Amino acid sequence: MTAQDELRLLPWSGPGGNPCYLSTDDRDGFMSRLADNIESVQLGTAAELLERASETLDDQDVVSEDLQRLVQELNRSLRDVLRVAISRGLLLAASEPHQA
Repeated sequence: MTAQDELRLLPWSGPGGNPCYLSTDDRDGFMSRLADNIESVQLGTAAELLERASETLDDQDVVSEDLQRLVQELNRSLRDVLRVAISRGLLLAASEPHQA
């Protein structure tokens, strides 16, 4: 079992939007691999949305509904990417040797 400060923030939310955490020492376990795969999908989605946003901003004929839909998708994706960044930052901090 991991220490409290070594919990992994998972890339999905629980009931009410609350964060979910994984407590395990097994980085190759099913839940760890599932979280890694979901994070990978989320980062890939963010990259695709960024490309689409660039194309949309260059489009002189874009309509407001398309912009609104894009902003909603970017908002969701940014939330996902931020959660991944926080999770990975916490993992890095937990794996660094503690200074005495």
